[in-house]
Amino acid sequence: MEIRIGITNSPREISFETTQSASDVQDVIAQALEAGKAFFSLTDSKGKVYLVPTVNLGYVEIGSEESRRIGFVG
Repeated sequence: MEIRIGITNSPREISFETTQSASDVQDVIAQALEAGKAFFSLTDSKGKVYLVPTVNLGYVEIGSEESRRIGFVG
């Protein structure tokens, strides 16, 4: 699943693939915001950990869990 995170006052967004489900990602972010934590962390499909500051969080786009089709569709 593709995750895109926008940070305020930053021209680039964080974009990565993860094996976590959409509900897991949503829960991690919601819990961090509700608890007033300074940051939350997500792990990509290669094992990299991303620490995202909650204060500067602009948006989070959670892609669909459907796999991409490759090739021509007839």
